[in-house]
Amino acid sequence: MPNYRRARVPGACYFFTVVTYRRSSVFESRDAQSLLGNVIRECRERWPFVVNAMVLLPDHLHAMWTLPRGDDRYSARWGYIKKQFTSRYLAETGVEQGVSAAEQKERRRGVWQPRFWEHTIQSESDFERHFDYLHYNPVKHQYVQCPHEWSASSFHRWVNAGVYSRDWGCQQSLRFPDVQNTTGDI
Repeated sequence: MPNYRRARVPGACYFFTVVTYRRSSVFESRDAQSLLGNVIRECRERWPFVVNAMVLLPDHLHAMWTLPRGDDRYSARWGYIKKQFTSRYLAETGVEQGVSAAEQKERRRGVWQPRFWEHTIQSESDFERHFDYLHYNPVKHQYVQCPHEWSASSFHRWVNAGVYSRDWGCQQSLRFPDVQNTTGDI
């Protein structure tokens, strides 16, 4: 079994990519989107962190979190979020993908991929690059023409705060260095 090493920097800002099992479109449903939001808020009450930015697409999400000083337990938070979401989603007639017998023995369910990808933000320019990449992602995947057309995004919060103009990312074809994991794990 591979030895996955995580960057552990207490109090850091991290960029995450979390993917549904077999890229199923779990988050096409407004109910699933709302449920995930509720679970994330509950997690923040238990283990505080700042959600700097987030976008939720049908089969994956990107998030940027800043953890409290001295705290590097983002894996525990994601574990809680994924477990609580899965339990409630399936109880509310959510559909899971079939899993293999080996995955069943590991008590996996067909809602999330078992891991996630994280990147520790290294600088202000690194933050800006990931922040923009995250908010442009619905356009990149051709769900919409402009970031403001995608409702499940913190883009709207940052437009209201004056960080972005409403039409940011609409006229130009933005190009970002690939901030995704290149190992193929997700």
